Amino acid sequence: MKAIVNYHISSDTHQAYHIDLNGHKGITHSPELNRVQVNVTDVRELGELDFFNDGITFLNHHSCISNFEDATQWQDVYEKELKALLVSKINAAEVIIFDHTLRVDDQNSERKPARNVHGDYSVASANERLIDVMGEEKARLWQAGHFAFINAWRPVQETIKSAPLGFIRPASLVKDDWMKLHLIYPDRIGEIMGVVENDAHEWMYLPDMTPSDMVLFNVYDNQGLAAIAHSALDLVTNQTVTQTRRSIETRMLIRY
Repeated sequence: MKAIVNYHISSDTHQAYHIDLNGHKGITHSPELNRVQVNVTDVRELGELDFFNDGITFLNHHSCISNFEDATQWQDVYEKELKALLVSKINAAEVIIFDHTLRVDDQNSERKPARNVHGDYSVASANERLIDVMGEEKARLWQAGHFAFINAWRPVQETIKSAPLGFIRPASLVKDDWMKLHLIYPDRIGEIMGVVENDAHEWMYLPDMTPSDMVLFNVYDNQGLAAIAHSALDLVTNQTVTQTRRSIETRMLIRY
């Protein structure tokens, strides 16, 4: 399968996304991106991916929640499901869920799929986020042990037919492929990691993911498990699909 992705471009100046530009929610100004066609492999052809070796795993996980529109109606139940899953699948000792993002691939959506190749945290921003979530005292305890940020991603309502989430196998990335990016909000500045083009990158995805499919992937681990670079994919052979991609991602802090 071939797909289009948007890599970041190395620069002597620090690049940034301006989020909710001028106070207008959902309006984002992006730095210049490098639009590239890549080959993408169906993960079924790769054999089972092990989370602790590959930083990513695909699961069949049926949720009793189907409508994620009103958080007051589903959040407690869904979070209990996810916590039980993380305990059973990766032996998490403690799971703190701190964010859910519903993304809709529509020009009027406030949260659209992220079409840039990136990782969710730098070392600095991961530790800052840990303090934001846990407070300084408990954050120090977690930093003394093994902790991680993990993303759980799944389709909502319909099978994914367009803009699926794609991933780069971490073994095909090198240190120089990563670059720091600022996220400039009206009230704060965050930091993520962008990825520059490298022909050696091995892209993978799971075609036709259903709401009963889920992917768990590592976005930061203080003991060195590789962070997974990812992006929405625009599939070259799927230009006529009109079904809107809807997905929900949940960000979690894990103590092992």
